[in-house]
Amino acid sequence: MSVTEVLDVFDEHRQQIGTAPRSEVHRLGLWHQVFHCWVVSGSADTGWELLFQLRHPDKETFPNCLDTSCAGHLLAGETPEDGLRELEEELGLSVRYAELVYCGLHQEEYQIAEDYMDREFTHVHLYHCERPLDQYRVQQSEVSGLFRVKVQEFQALISHQRSSIAIEGVVYDADAHPIHERRFVELSDFTDNTQDYYKLLFQTLENIGS
Repeated sequence: MSVTEVLDVFDEHRQQIGTAPRSEVHRLGLWHQVFHCWVVSGSADTGWELLFQLRHPDKETFPNCLDTSCAGHLLAGETPEDGLRELEEELGLSVRYAELVYCGLHQEEYQIAEDYMDREFTHVHLYHCERPLDQYRVQQSEVSGLFRVKVQEFQALISHQRSSIAIEGVVYDADAHPIHERRFVELSDFTDNTQDYYKLLFQTLENIGS
């Protein structure tokens, strides 16, 4: 028996106006809250790397695309701190909220399908972690691989200075064993995010290094 997720819903000024089931939130294009956490490795001196998860091919949206390290909806009554469960569920990372760096709040809307409008208030975070990729414990129903991407190369990709980049990571076989893989990817291989979203992320990384 599936559990219906109920979300807080808001107007465009982030004033709460009630609650609604997740399916209705997306069907009607209601504003809601989302938790994002980017796992980063490296340093300002050696160069930052972002951890991307490879979305499972059965995902409703953006199947087989490279996505934020960890993301999830905040349920009714929840705060960004409750989003920590997503790190535990998707990546097997047990951390305290104080260990995260808060990048800020990003407001975004985009039409995924004719009957699927996503309007999100996204709480964006960073978490510094040097764990080897083959030691993550992923939720295989959600995540089918993990890849590290150099920030400078990714910036060149999203600014259209480069048409493709090489990335390395692991994908998981049917027995959940990580297999090393190197691939060339284009911008279309990633989920959609706005330039303002990435500006928020990159500015925080610059501030950490300064």
